[in-house]
Amino acid sequence: MLAYQLRFNFRVPAMEMERWNVAIPSLLIIRILSFAIARIYAGIIRYTSTRDALRIFYTITAGTILLGLLNFVSLKIIGYYLVPFSILVIDYFTSIFSITAFRILVKALYQELKNPASGKRDVIIYGAGVSGVITKRTLDRDAGIKYNVIAFVDDDKKKKGKRLEGVSIYNTEDDFEDLLRANNVAHVIISIQNISPQKKQAIIEKVLNHDAKILNVPPVNSWINGELSFKQIKKVKIEDLLEREPIKLDMESIRKALSGKVILITGGAGSIGSELVRQIIPFQPAKLILLDQAESALYDMELEVTENFSLKNFETVIGDITKEERMRRVFDAFHPQIVFHAAAYKHVPVMENNPSEAILTNVYGTKVLADLSNEYGVEKFVMVSTDKAVNPTSIMGATKRIAEIYCQSLGKTSKTKFVTTRFGNVLDSSGSVIPRFKKQIENGGPVTVTHPDVTRFFMTIPEASQLVLEAGAMGKGGEIFIFDMGKSVKIADLAKKMIKLSGLSLGKDIQITFSGLRPGEKIFEELLNDQEKTVPTHHEKILIAKVKEYEFADVKKEIDILHGLFDKQDNDAIVRKMKEIVPEYLSHNSVYEKLDSGKV
Repeated sequence: MLAYQLRFNFRVPAMEMERWNVAIPSLLIIRILSFAIARIYAGIIRYTSTRDALRIFYTITAGTILLGLLNFVSLKIIGYYLVPFSILVIDYFTSIFSITAFRILVKALYQELKNPASGKRDVIIYGAGVSGVITKRTLDRDAGIKYNVIAFVDDDKKKKGKRLEGVSIYNTEDDFEDLLRANNVAHVIISIQNISPQKKQAIIEKVLNHDAKILNVPPVNSWINGELSFKQIKKVKIEDLLEREPIKLDMESIRKALSGKVILITGGAGSIGSELVRQIIPFQPAKLILLDQAESALYDMELEVTENFSLKNFETVIGDITKEERMRRVFDAFHPQIVFHAAAYKHVPVMENNPSEAILTNVYGTKVLADLSNEYGVEKFVMVSTDKAVNPTSIMGATKRIAEIYCQSLGKTSKTKFVTTRFGNVLDSSGSVIPRFKKQIENGGPVTVTHPDVTRFFMTIPEASQLVLEAGAMGKGGEIFIFDMGKSVKIADLAKKMIKLSGLSLGKDIQITFSGLRPGEKIFEELLNDQEKTVPTHHEKILIAKVKEYEFADVKKEIDILHGLFDKQDNDAIVRKMKEIVPEYLSHNSVYEKLDSGKV
């Protein structure tokens, strides 16, 4: 009826009004039937979306086309159109507009009443692409979220000055920091998919300097049923500030080395060992043996492999690498072709107080596995070492250096290829500094750092494991591979950033205290000692250390003597012998410093 009024300038001729008796019932019947079939009435109006708008469009379009067809039938039967085509066109557009506009109005009123703008906190969305739009709609949709998007920020300068969903788009280089300074921004949400680690880190650093919080939109493939919910938008973690570009692996070389092989992983339930399992499975080994003495952790790993991977041919073995007969049984039963040796004691202060256990596991346990690998004709033995083996200042570091020496010297006379890999601290590994800081922050502090100047190299668990596989594949025997760990990180700065990422203020909400270096700890870690040089490999992140070589007979004799000291439980005698084997081992912040100065 509105269409008629508009068509005839609100003066509908009497003749046209007489035809309403047939035209309006016909239109009502068609509209009611089409609405009923499409169920456009069934949508909850406050959650109206583009899908609802499309459904309205398709329904009204179909009804209008049907009315147009009826017009031709009417012309044939009664000699005139049932509804003039001009009326149909006006009715078509006004119906779509009015129904859609009504729903949008109701939705807007509902959101404003439930979530008034006056109570919202300002938010900037970094990224004005599809993901950014979906992020804003997610915030608008969730009535429980008190956020008001004040700006989009994007690297694309062509988008600057334009508006998206009614919000202005600003340029990253020109406007981002000005926006942070000028507004009381509660959150910056990074919505860019496939953002580089360097770019992400630069954004986070800028935001942290203005005391705003950072949130991150997860990858599209992790959205629930292809839709983003606010609960999936997570806080940025400290790991995001330390991550680097993904490593490019020689997949074909690794596949040739691992596919169809029987592989033994010691420490298979630990941080590195378990990740090696996950990384190796896609290469389809003939059999995978997970060896560990931690029952619960190994059981969890067994469940993970069973539930998340298609690998069926694997075994979990409880065992202590220092028990030669137990290890012999493992080699005799499975005849591994490749051994990844990740089992070790690793906590520096704990080993400083327990030198006999340190040499038993890290030295003698490695010797047992290396000897059996040689005896049973293992093709390749890959040992996971540490940067603490370089110019060691701790018992843990010295034991790993002795283990390196034994494997390298044995490899000179063995058909087994012995390869060693060295790297620094691994993010989120059990007992590492980041989980400890997280727990302290959750408990309200203080966050304890050993020394204001202490620095460490960091690497993610997947990155370290991937480089172990790459080094293992390229190793010809006798090499000590060192990994490019990037820049060392000041632990005090790391703690400050973690506090900021948690939304707390240093000195106000939480404190940092310095507890002093623990026994055996260094201020700075090294990947090479003063006498070592490196040789590059085909992989930019892997180098070969040129280290001093030892004669196997001499090394075996010394290690047998060292192991023989275990029964006496004389810590001074054990450490003294370790210092004889590794002359560069100088204790630091330890009771064993007396042995370096000639004191008894």
